[in-house]
Amino acid sequence: MSWLKKVVKTIRLNESSKEDNNIPEGLWYKCVACEATLYRVELDKNQCVCPKCGEHIAILARKRIEHFLDNEDGYRLDEILPKAFSVDVLNFKDKKAYPSRLNEAHYVSNELDAFVAAKGKLKGRNVVVGAFEFTFMGGSMGSVVGEKFVTAAEIALEKKSPMICFSASGGARMQESLFSLMQMARTSAAIGRLKKDCIPFISVLTNPTFGGVTASLAMLGDINIAEPKALIGFAGPRVIEQTVKQTLPKGFQRSEFLQEHGTIDMICSRLEMRDKIDSILSILTKKSYA
Repeated sequence: MSWLKKVVKTIRLNESSKEDNNIPEGLWYKCVACEATLYRVELDKNQCVCPKCGEHIAILARKRIEHFLDNEDGYRLDEILPKAFSVDVLNFKDKKAYPSRLNEAHYVSNELDAFVAAKGKLKGRNVVVGAFEFTFMGGSMGSVVGEKFVTAAEIALEKKSPMICFSASGGARMQESLFSLMQMARTSAAIGRLKKDCIPFISVLTNPTFGGVTASLAMLGDINIAEPKALIGFAGPRVIEQTVKQTLPKGFQRSEFLQEHGTIDMICSRLEMRDKIDSILSILTKKSYA
């Protein structure tokens, strides 16, 4: 799972030069693609998209939602089940006990679990938005993530508001076993209720989106959008190569490859996501908002 650790490290954006003690830690960030040295404040303003090469650097869930929703709306992030936290029902332990992993994840991410949700407005339109926090145990989907997603969908259903979900996950959380796998069915059923009432559900797949999340909610959007170069799949490429004993095509599981083969509908830059989704919702709801 070395790729998982690399992505978590990237999301925190905490790499800094330690050669000069006069430079505060975390002030600069080195782009993983073009290796340009970027001023972190400006990078945050640009939604963690490299201004030099356009590389989409992983962004925290709260920051993503803040950039996405209208900033004058006065919404409160994570107002949907803000105090929910996972319980160690199975007394699960590998190298560490599950509660220890949860505490560690909370310390790293400053979140109670791997999903943040909020009600707000997108260009004046009422919406419900959710985003996975990858720094919390790889954005894994446990019972709390499933409950928060379903609650968000129920609010969207009640308010007749479109729902948008930004996925970034390694899949179902093994520490919760069947309790985690059950969330695949629960989230899928919640999306089914939205579709039955003709309420749009837009799924945005970001880097990386894998496992049970891909096999359920992430691929069930009325429109499935991906960010550029995002890794999307069920099993990782190395697992697939070891299973099929074949070398995979270049760019396999990248969003560009998936669009070419019809798995997703479109690729959209993070900087254009607000405009694109607003345009899509105007079509799906047959209304236009100023």
